[in-house]
Amino acid sequence: MAISEEARAVHDAYPCIDLHADSLMWARWIGYDLVQRHSPPLPKAALGGHVDLPRMREGGMGAQFFGLVSLPFMGRTRGLAATIDEQIDQLESALARSTGGLALVRKASQIEECNRKGAVAALLGIEGAHSLEGHLDRLDAFARRGVRYLGLLHFSANEAGFPAYGSGRRDHEGLTSWGCALVERAENLGVLVDLSHINKRGFLDACRMARKPPIVSHTGVLGAFEHWRNIDDEQLRAVADKGGTVGVIFCPRFLGGNGLEPVVKHMKHILNVVGEDVPALGSDWDGFIVPTNKLADPTGLPELTESLLQAGISERTVGKILRTNVMRVLAEA
Repeated sequence: MAISEEARAVHDAYPCIDLHADSLMWARWIGYDLVQRHSPPLPKAALGGHVDLPRMREGGMGAQFFGLVSLPFMGRTRGLAATIDEQIDQLESALARSTGGLALVRKASQIEECNRKGAVAALLGIEGAHSLEGHLDRLDAFARRGVRYLGLLHFSANEAGFPAYGSGRRDHEGLTSWGCALVERAENLGVLVDLSHINKRGFLDACRMARKPPIVSHTGVLGAFEHWRNIDDEQLRAVADKGGTVGVIFCPRFLGGNGLEPVVKHMKHILNVVGEDVPALGSDWDGFIVPTNKLADPTGLPELTESLLQAGISERTVGKILRTNVMRVLAEA
């Protein structure tokens, strides 16, 4: 797709912020190097190898949130926190090798400073409170290492609540008392609460008690495509009512089709239901997904900007989607 001068100007003015990529999982497992440029070995079926510093730069990215993944297979509950620390160690190693091209940040103002210097900002988010191993104070330690959001659930039930899909699913039960305490602890630490993967009742419980903006780091929306992974309009309104933001995932299975058009469709549904202050980017690159065509890696982001503008979305609103909605939420947290 040819990128118009208008789209290029908008894209350059709003260096993109993506709310979720699982690249550090691969760094821990196989030594994946974030600093070196990669080409996925199987482009039509690549579950990883989507994100690296050269392609983030080429795609006009200002910041990437890296998800921190631990997998409690077969009831495993020990060693999960260590798995998170090991992924942060991998990022710190990449930062040292990047010679200033990649920097760990915590605040919106630090993203701005980082981008002014020509660097890409890295931020951290945990996927699933099971990684805390039942100890609230573990979140304090992770926050000290730079964690900026905590996903309450992933694909299994934990002390905080129950997943939308996966092991221990209970659709009619919401946040536990421990989960409520965790939301309060996160907000006191300035850690955003991420409502990806949690069941609807727990999602709404967290929104009701939220004093600071919650996020949904990577999801689709039911109003654009019917799938268990996607959230409905009531959930969108609950996030919007608390000033939060929702990152649209780049996975065709959840979008309902391949290419840029389904991504734009989900963005437009959010805009129509809750307005321009809510939608954001939530790729799920490197998260065991085959990304949608044209967004296989960050180099496709200018084409998304072009598609959003061609869909009749204003330059200001496109800027909010690409960057400023996330910047606002970070500042408010």
